[in-house]
Amino acid sequence: MSTVRIGLIQLRCTESREENLRTSEEMLRQAVELGANIVCFPELFTMPYPCQNEDHRQFARAESLDGPTVRWLKECSEKWSIVVIGSIFERRDAGLYHNTAVVCEQGRMLGFYRKTHIPDDPYYYEKFYFTPGDVGYPVFSTRFGRIAVGVCWDQWFPEVARLFALGGAEILFYPTAIGWLLPEKEEFGSTQHAAWETMHRSHAIANGLYVAAANRTGLEGNIEFWGSSLICDPNGVVLARGSFHEPEVLVADCQLEKIDIVRTHWPFLRDRRVDTYEGLLRRSLRP
Repeated sequence: MSTVRIGLIQLRCTESREENLRTSEEMLRQAVELGANIVCFPELFTMPYPCQNEDHRQFARAESLDGPTVRWLKECSEKWSIVVIGSIFERRDAGLYHNTAVVCEQGRMLGFYRKTHIPDDPYYYEKFYFTPGDVGYPVFSTRFGRIAVGVCWDQWFPEVARLFALGGAEILFYPTAIGWLLPEKEEFGSTQHAAWETMHRSHAIANGLYVAAANRTGLEGNIEFWGSSLICDPNGVVLARGSFHEPEVLVADCQLEKIDIVRTHWPFLRDRRVDTYEGLLRRSLRP
């Protein structure tokens, strides 16, 4: 059976880009030593989460797709002969910015995905910073398997996971920055976290693929990032789960032949009634 070992880096980010990259490289080395073939970092992993307020100074952190972070990702992928997934604050043009995940393999960039769903919630003011993505839902063919990458808020939308699955993805990654707002944690914290994990497990089940979410951890401003990075198999079984509070390297084996077995026994893709779904293209079906 074809087995791919994937790794997630659960990172605590600091103000220092250089320190974040040093820590990231050491944790990436650990993942490689554990046999990981594909490794994913959290969302915007080289910096503190920048969207807790609307601050024009944050745009100075943005960089291009041929900037230093992408060069670093390519170098790491070549150094260890693996696939590396990283998320950047992309400066596409003057006044045009994206939240972008980049996929690198053996020293080259295979491609990128620009975050499609942009939140605007307390301390997650991403609409101030990011333009919605315009590259659709690409699937990348690596020598280890076909992978797709959504970014954080995308993980709440079943349409995203389904489109990646229809595009041939076998493993779906979500670089993530999610946590508790401190005033809400006591009342809503356990429910919020349970809902988040349930979404990933449901994507895995409904689409018959592997799902992996790499989250950051630690307290940044008003957000306590809850870690809990996880890897799910096509039955929704959690193969690996990180702690709430500590930086960690997680690895798990993905048996790609299992995808066909699960989809044959739970034939959700077979039984889709695509001729009845026109309403999904509308905002509302209420008269």
